[in-house]
Amino acid sequence: MSTITVPAHTSVTDDVEQLRKAFSGWGTNEDLIISILSHRNAEQRKHIRETYASTYNEDLLKSLDKELSNDFERLVHLWALDASERDAYLANEATKRWTKSNQVLVEIVCTRSAHDLLLAKKAYHTCYKKSIEEDVAYHTTGDFRKLLLPLVATYRYEGTEVNMTLAKTEAKLLHEKISDKCYNDDDFIRILATRSKVQINATLNQYKNQFGKDINKDLKEDPKDEYLALLRSTIKCLTYPEKYFEKVVRLSINKTGTDEGALTRVIATRAEVDMKTIKEQYQKRNSVPLEKAIAKDTRGDYEQMLLALIGCADA
Repeated sequence: MSTITVPAHTSVTDDVEQLRKAFSGWGTNEDLIISILSHRNAEQRKHIRETYASTYNEDLLKSLDKELSNDFERLVHLWALDASERDAYLANEATKRWTKSNQVLVEIVCTRSAHDLLLAKKAYHTCYKKSIEEDVAYHTTGDFRKLLLPLVATYRYEGTEVNMTLAKTEAKLLHEKISDKCYNDDDFIRILATRSKVQINATLNQYKNQFGKDINKDLKEDPKDEYLALLRSTIKCLTYPEKYFEKVVRLSINKTGTDEGALTRVIATRAEVDMKTIKEQYQKRNSVPLEKAIAKDTRGDYEQMLLALIGCADA
C-alpha cells in the first residue's frame, strides 16, 4: 500500500555523491534531492544516511537542514528519519505544544503496531534521555493525562482472536458510561487503552447493533469539547486509520490557508504504509484525486516532494 516508486537498481555510493553535489556550489539543487530521496525506501534511506556520515563525517540531516528551508525542509527531514525516530520526534514536539497537539500523540500510539510503538519509545529514550510516558505525564493534566498515559504505555495483543461475549458486555458498558456522560470513566478508558484492535472493532460493532448508532456519533454531545474530540480521534485511529488520515489531509487542504504541518506529517508517516488506501478514501470522499488537491494548494519544491511521495508519476 506504499505509494513511493523505487528504481530497480540503485547505488548508495552514487546517491551519497549526488546528494553531496546537490549541496555544493552556488545554490542548492533541490530537484536532485527530490529525485533521490523521494524514490528510496526506508532501508535505502538508512544506508544513505550511514554512508553519508562515514564518507563526509557529517550527518545528512544537518546538511539538509542547512541547505533547505520552510515546509520543504521539514518534509525532507521527516522523510529522511527512520520511522521510529520520526515518531519519537513528532511525539516529543507534541508534548511541548498546545492541547490540540494531543491528537498527534493519539495518532502515533493508536495507528502503529505494538512493535512499531515499542521501537518509537526506544528511539525516544535514545534521542531525549527520558521516556515518552514521562513527558506525556508532565505536559498533560486532568482527563487528557488520564486518557493519554495508558494509551502511550500499552503493548496491545495483535492476534486475531475475538471474545464475542466480552464484546457484547463491554459495548453495553460503554453505552452506559456515555449515557451518564462519564467520558473519563476508568473502565471506558481501560477498554480503549488495553483491548486488541480486533476486539475493540468487535465491541464497537456490537455497540452499533445494540444501540443503533456509531459510538462516535454518541460522543458528539459537545462538538467543541476537546476531550471528546480526542476520544473520537482515539476510536477512529484504532478502528479506521485510513479514514482518520483522509480526514486530517482533507481538513489540512480544504480550508482558508493550508495546514502544512498536518499535511506534511501524514504524507511523511504514511507514504510507505497505507497512502494508497488513504488516496482511495480521499477520492471517494471528495470526488477529486489527492494529487490534484495537493497541486492546487501547494507550490514549488514542497509540492514536488509531496507529489513524489504519494506516487504521482510526473514528480
